[in-house]
Amino acid sequence: MTDTTDDIAEEISFQSFEDDCRMLGSLLQEVLQREVRSQITEKVERTRILAQSACTMRNAGIEDVAEVLEKQLASEISNMSLEEALILARAFSHYLNLMGVAETHHRVRKQRNDSNEASLSKSCDDIFNQLVHGGVSPDELYNTVCKQEVEIVLTAHPTQINRRTLQYKHIRIAHLLDYKDRPDIGNEDKEMLIEDLVREITSIWQTDELRRHKPTPVDEARAGLNIVEQSLWKAVPHYLRRVSNALKKHTGKPLPLTCTPIKFGSWMGGDRDGNPNVTAKVTKDVSLLSRWMAIDLYVRELDNLKFELSMNRCSDRLSRLADEILEQETSSKDRHENWHQWLGRHQSKQQGAALPSQLPARADQPSCTECIPRIQIMRADYLPKHQDGQDPPMSSPSSQSPFLNRHTIPNGSSGSPSSNSSRLLNQRKMFAESQIGRSSFQKLLEPRPPQRSGIAPYRVVLGNVKDKLMKAQRRLELLLEDLPCEYDPWDCYDTSDQLLEPLLLCYESLQSCGSGVLADGRLTDLIRRVATFGMVLMKLDLRQESGRHAETLDAVTKYLDMGTYSEWDEEKKLEFLTKELKGKRPLVPKSMEVGPDVKEVLDTFRVAAELGSDSLGAYVISMASNASDVLAVELLQKDARLAVSGGLGRPCPGGTLRVVPLFETVSDLREAGSAIRKLLSIDWYREHITKNHNGLQEVMVGYSDSGKDAGRFTAAWELYKAQEDVVAACNEFGIKVTLFHGRGGSIGRGGGPTYLAIQSQPPGSVMGTLRSTEQGEMVQAKFGLPQTAVRQLEIYTTAVLLATIKPPLSPREEKWRNLMEEISKISCQNYRSVVYENPEFLDYFHEATPQAELGFLNIGSRPTRRKTSTGIGHLRAIPWVFAWTQTRFVLPSWLGVGAGLRGVCEKGHTDDLKAMYKEWPFFQCTLDLIEMVLGKADTHIAKQYDEVLVSESRRHLGSELRRELLTTEKYVLVVSGHEKLSENNRSLRKLIESRLPFLNPMNMLQVEVLKRLRRDDDNNKLRDALLITINGIAAGMRNTG
Repeated sequence: MTDTTDDIAEEISFQSFEDDCRMLGSLLQEVLQREVRSQITEKVERTRILAQSACTMRNAGIEDVAEVLEKQLASEISNMSLEEALILARAFSHYLNLMGVAETHHRVRKQRNDSNEASLSKSCDDIFNQLVHGGVSPDELYNTVCKQEVEIVLTAHPTQINRRTLQYKHIRIAHLLDYKDRPDIGNEDKEMLIEDLVREITSIWQTDELRRHKPTPVDEARAGLNIVEQSLWKAVPHYLRRVSNALKKHTGKPLPLTCTPIKFGSWMGGDRDGNPNVTAKVTKDVSLLSRWMAIDLYVRELDNLKFELSMNRCSDRLSRLADEILEQETSSKDRHENWHQWLGRHQSKQQGAALPSQLPARADQPSCTECIPRIQIMRADYLPKHQDGQDPPMSSPSSQSPFLNRHTIPNGSSGSPSSNSSRLLNQRKMFAESQIGRSSFQKLLEPRPPQRSGIAPYRVVLGNVKDKLMKAQRRLELLLEDLPCEYDPWDCYDTSDQLLEPLLLCYESLQSCGSGVLADGRLTDLIRRVATFGMVLMKLDLRQESGRHAETLDAVTKYLDMGTYSEWDEEKKLEFLTKELKGKRPLVPKSMEVGPDVKEVLDTFRVAAELGSDSLGAYVISMASNASDVLAVELLQKDARLAVSGGLGRPCPGGTLRVVPLFETVSDLREAGSAIRKLLSIDWYREHITKNHNGLQEVMVGYSDSGKDAGRFTAAWELYKAQEDVVAACNEFGIKVTLFHGRGGSIGRGGGPTYLAIQSQPPGSVMGTLRSTEQGEMVQAKFGLPQTAVRQLEIYTTAVLLATIKPPLSPREEKWRNLMEEISKISCQNYRSVVYENPEFLDYFHEATPQAELGFLNIGSRPTRRKTSTGIGHLRAIPWVFAWTQTRFVLPSWLGVGAGLRGVCEKGHTDDLKAMYKEWPFFQCTLDLIEMVLGKADTHIAKQYDEVLVSESRRHLGSELRRELLTTEKYVLVVSGHEKLSENNRSLRKLIESRLPFLNPMNMLQVEVLKRLRRDDDNNKLRDALLITINGIAAGMRNTG
């Protein structure tokens, strides 16, 4: 629920939205009256009324009355007891979250109503129609859509402030609001629905809203997998049907069955940049867990599909396959019985007596304590018998072998009755845990399989698919538990192609038998899920800082008496790396002893070699600056693959990972094109990506650190130029390029509406391919509900399509670029003079914001700083933006912009800037996003933080910055031609205004709690109150960092 997703639906019906907000507010008040003392609820209500009155006066322009009311409000809040402050913070925080739920619900509702009346704006149907009528041929449209490759990468950046428990409860409330809108609901059902809402809100109130422990990287990965399970799993087939239907309508051809324009990646469990908690073992476990979850979801779908495809008529190919499966099962059963007979004869000769053909009496009872004669027999003989006395069929001997080989009863040993009983219980336990035991139990739950292919052949084939998946799942469980397991590639599925083969055969059979309507239903959805999610749901990217790779190579070169790698110049590094890459011998000696940091890097590359490109995506190098940064990773990757393949005695699974340099700082962005040219000029590297990566180079650009480094405006311009230069560099060498955008959620970290962002990219930078991160709270906001996920996926598809077929306009004349350079130069100087060169700023920042206290939120597994330095430079971009968002000053998003615009306007270029705003999508998008942020900023609230928390000697700095904010507002309005902020997005302005009666008191309360906490920093209740205000303000601002 964030304002930066306004492209999901531009408008909502405010009358029904406000009705729902009033209803949820009254239900929350009802819960409060039951849960807390009446005196406190009266104070909460009085606070709301005072705040509402102050907002009304300010909106009406009656500033003096508004100021009196705000002072009265601040005074009453400062006199509250700690208990009252806690309850006020919780009540307003929960109400702001409930407003967010209602807002999302009404966006979905508006979207649904619009799609019923006409083609939804920015939908596939809408954009395909525009393109065809604009002169694009149906064939060009069809081919461009089918070739489109977009990957949305979910990251664990710590900006999702709500606990997952509360997120689920909010989703349940959204479902209840959706049910309330049904036209067929009666009065009795409405009463029951209200009761359900009261229960949910009561449950929310009684739930601790704070995380008491930091999440682990595995916890973060599970959260990402939950998004797939709860939303994307349902949304993807629906989205692909929309694409297919729109294609068929406008080109006459549907989307190919296994074609998917969008796939998903993840950094959760793979992003180790500055996070020591992400280890090689964590990466391996997360990858295996992702595979396990994929299989679990596929098994559920197969159960439903088996029920649906109950017919007998099928193609000859499918019939033959079903016959083969049944014959294999029969022969497997015969082999199993013969094996038991041989085992019985073999052991009879050894013992001189026949073995019993069944378990001893009462051996199946858990509390067995009777004396039982010792039975020297392998565990496999303790299989439950069918009524005919035969062993149950097993799919293959290999499925038993891991257990049979490890768990046997020694011959020739004697033991007491109690030890016999204990041993027997252990045997039964091991049996129950084994695949054999599970299979036997499963037969109690499932109908008896058909004995001949004429009976439901689809069920035979799909049952076999399920069996193989479950064997693969059991193998994953053993690997996750670090237990040994045997691997039979014929007995389980490892790749999506293997899984697709029988499914496509079923599809072709249904089509050939005239059952296309069945083929195009649940089966098509399953095939499309396999094509989209594969066997891992989301391929895991690895990310590490370039300096860590240099440290690793330092250890190697020092051990080999070659000097210190990191001290060499770039040419010497490239010469060394290229020579080693061309060679066939391993680089890292097995006997070399290394420190823990270097060992962790080497272990990560070993895990990458073991998992390969079937499970992993790209290897991203943060803080990349030179060609040697890429070749260093290629060399370490090659060395690890040589070592792993030697140990396995066979090639490593999958191929090598794509190596992706991430250019983040302004200086690195300026040199990005040169670094790529140098890289592609190396023959070995160019041949490598041509052979192994289809001639495609991926380059990532970072929005967060560049914004913190130079300010939002300069960062935006440098990113634009860097992309132009990287595309030109790749074109010079005939290499295709995919740009990977590391966008954050907030404007200060490159966030913004998806559609606007893609449509404002440089021409030629989006040629049918795109990767982009979705971080923290944005993941839940955009993909938390299936309906919003479908809409967001469509927007990605149509925006990339338009940027490919009709690229955005370049600057009309060179003068525009020169003006941008001048604005950027002035803006950067102004920004850096405040943030980095003013010696008072750092102390002012710590006093005026809750930055130091953000670490208590426990919202991420990684530290808030890359290094121990207290300066702005080593502070991560998220807490930098997060802290200013809390004070409603949002300084990182606008600082420097006003100075840059003013400097150019004062030189007489105002008309040029107005023309740039109207005709250049990039400039318009940049200014619109800054205008949106300014609409959320509030100088009156920011001033309260200064007056109460900042030392008197530094308050002048806050006054200067507030004047700078007003200057920025003035010149943004001059250039855009708007009379007031957010004039072109009145819906957003009205939504912001509706939150203020709850948001403003939260800020005042935060100021008071910070003042008290800084005098009593060990007071845990005060700390809780502060963290709850942080939650509430984040909910009201609709983003964090």
